[in-house]
Amino acid sequence: MIEKTRRSETMAKFILLNLLGIFMFFVPITIGGRNSIAIDHIVTFIRQIPYFGIVYAGIVITIGAILPFVKKTWNKDTVNTIFSIFKVLAIFVYIAAVFNLGPDSIQTPGMLPFVFNRVVIPVTMLVPVGAVFLAFLMNYGFMEFVGVFMQPIMRPIWKTPGRSAVDAVASFVGSYSVGLLITNRVYKEGYYSTKEASIIATGFSTVSATFMIVVANTLGLMDKWNTYFWGTLVITFIVTAITTRIYPLAKKSDKGYNDKKIISEPIAQRGKLFSTALEEGLEACEEAPGVVEGIVKNFKDGIGLALAIGPTLMSIGFFGLVLAEFTPVFDIMGYIFLPFTMLLGFGAEATLLAKACAISLAEMFLPASIVASASPAVQGVIAIVCVSEILFFSASIPCILSTEIDIDIKDLIIIWVERIILSLLLATPFVHLFIV
Repeated sequence: MIEKTRRSETMAKFILLNLLGIFMFFVPITIGGRNSIAIDHIVTFIRQIPYFGIVYAGIVITIGAILPFVKKTWNKDTVNTIFSIFKVLAIFVYIAAVFNLGPDSIQTPGMLPFVFNRVVIPVTMLVPVGAVFLAFLMNYGFMEFVGVFMQPIMRPIWKTPGRSAVDAVASFVGSYSVGLLITNRVYKEGYYSTKEASIIATGFSTVSATFMIVVANTLGLMDKWNTYFWGTLVITFIVTAITTRIYPLAKKSDKGYNDKKIISEPIAQRGKLFSTALEEGLEACEEAPGVVEGIVKNFKDGIGLALAIGPTLMSIGFFGLVLAEFTPVFDIMGYIFLPFTMLLGFGAEATLLAKACAISLAEMFLPASIVASASPAVQGVIAIVCVSEILFFSASIPCILSTEIDIDIKDLIIIWVERIILSLLLATPFVHLFIV
């Protein structure tokens, strides 16, 4: 009788807490004429407090820049040294943003104000807020429950566990920062190998549907929104399925975080899929920490990730835009993709398309502005490529490098090149068939 009572209590806890987590992360609601997920609305509400975003970002950037020197990790290796220097530079970039310092050319809406107001403030606020509610999504059996259902799909196609489907959906509905927060936490707890975490971080943690709306608006694609959205979703995940099977992802370690043994997923017997999924979910819920304990732990993780991300977003994001705007670096990089854009038949616009692809490494929105007056075919291809390439220096790359996942800049650049080429090859016929 006691066992039955405990099971009923666990079932109620499993349903209620997971429904709360699902609502916060996956159910778009309209508030004040704006349609988004609940945690995004919370961040928007907090940002309306006068000067809160500016002060908060300043605290995060400053503490985040100092921490590597306090912890004595700044000179652990070359990458840490370089990033620690960029984090210190972020303090000066922040001051320039707040007090409108420097030449007018860096204070234009698409430069420093964009990085500060559209990237740094919302991402550093979204991570801790998202972490609080992440406790409901991760701790009480939802990932275990979904994992059993999705394992037959995720494992053969993307070589990742079934629970990684939650990461993929969180990124598209929420943002890459939310997806990476989930990935990093699950990886550290021993449920992902280094290879799996790397695949998820570079293949699923794309910009959200909200950002895709901005791209579609910029390039006049809102009248074909559903075609664009679902086409981009499918192309992104096809590209991920291919990159998992080639270098460098294919060579990543199958060991877990700090060489931990991976906690394997249960395999459901034929005809017992739902019962196995429910049993796994209830067992995880039974063993989960208390609600307050889970929230506190996740909030600490979220603050830690925000401190790691904030300074790098501020400095690397800004300097990436400077390179794109004032140097020929991305024109030169565009030659990597020029043979492909020419072979795909873009003729006189092949060079413009190649440069737009290259500039996505700095910031995913920049390609849209470059091709704003190009042909509908070029606009359609860039609208897809700038989302499916996933990796860019103004946000996602610093976020990935700030996690515990063992992946370096060289790997990320190679994966980015692979994703651009594959996306071009897939997006071009799709655009000609369904969008133009």
